[in-house]
Amino acid sequence: MSTHVRHPIWLPALRPADARTFASLYAVESFARATISSVIPIQAYEILHNERIVSILYTIVSLMGLSVTLFMPMLIRRFARRWVYTAGCVLLAIGSAFFITHTLPGQIAGMLCRVMGASALSITLNLYIMDHIRKTDFMQAESLRMAWSMFAWTGGPTLGIFLYTHFGIYAAHGAVVIFAFALLCLFWFYRLSDNQSIRPGKSRPANPLANIGRFVKQPRLRLAWLIAFGRSCFWTTFFVYGPLFMVITGEGKLAGGLLVSAGNALLFVAIFWGRAGARFGARRVMTFAYFAMAAMLFAAGGIGEAAPLLTAALLLFGALFTIALDALGSTAFMRSVRTYERAQMAAVYRTYLDFSELTPPLVYSVVLTFFGLGSVFVTLERDEVISGRILHWRSSLSTRRVSCG
Repeated sequence: MSTHVRHPIWLPALRPADARTFASLYAVESFARATISSVIPIQAYEILHNERIVSILYTIVSLMGLSVTLFMPMLIRRFARRWVYTAGCVLLAIGSAFFITHTLPGQIAGMLCRVMGASALSITLNLYIMDHIRKTDFMQAESLRMAWSMFAWTGGPTLGIFLYTHFGIYAAHGAVVIFAFALLCLFWFYRLSDNQSIRPGKSRPANPLANIGRFVKQPRLRLAWLIAFGRSCFWTTFFVYGPLFMVITGEGKLAGGLLVSAGNALLFVAIFWGRAGARFGARRVMTFAYFAMAAMLFAAGGIGEAAPLLTAALLLFGALFTIALDALGSTAFMRSVRTYERAQMAAVYRTYLDFSELTPPLVYSVVLTFFGLGSVFVTLERDEVISGRILHWRSSLSTRRVSCG
């Protein structure tokens, strides 16, 4: 035994996780999802040949994905966050394998894997952020995360359409597999699971329905959900019906990809919206953004197919104001949720994305039965006006309470 020497194991020293850590993870994840964000609706249209049935397909997939989101806290408690995050990366890659079949069953399976993977990645990443970022730094961290994702959401959709139209379906979906693998490697390189505070908790697994009840009873969480739902409805419409609008009006597939990329190129202004929120107040800025976005949607719906390029320009202006909600909206939840129930409330909060992918296609499938494709933008405008009024009312109520105090 005296001759036995235990050599030290040298591990690379990593700085503590900060805003740039999560911004880089989100940027790579965004590349994995953005690359085929414009390809999926076009591929679905090629299979189904009807925009109304495409809306129904999105509705069905969103319903199936919603249940997965609500049960995510149980999965996190059972398998730990790092494995749930890993599963999310793998599901993105598996989804692309299903898309390659270019069949209706493959399309459904691919979209479902994509929804499940995005849900796992979103919930676990938000939990990591709340563990490592101070509450006073949430606004800055979120605006940085949105700004870094600009590169993915700008180049990704056009890259995906370019690969799909010039090199075929294997190239477009193969790129997703590469990005998903890169995300997985980066996540394990950061070793976020080494932090004691992010190990699975010891509490009993909560019933998903009970989690919903606790969430609904908290007004600030309800408001945070509404903000997120409104902005996500815009992006669902923009990503799905923007490319479809370009194709159906004769502008072409590449124009659809360019529209989505141009909208996402505006994400760099998230940093400026973050500064505006710090100076003028997050609720004031978000209320203004809601009403400005609604005005752009109303104009886009009124012009519609009569001038497709002008309609596209108005949608881009709508995206500019929606980015304010992206930069500031998540902070409303992160500052309001109680520490001991972050996982449960994060899962319920994440349902805004499932409902935003479920509700618009469901409503549009009815609207498109009677009106043209431009009607979806007017329909969305009504939802954003209502959300803006509620946010304005809550903001006024909070101001009165402060004054009375």
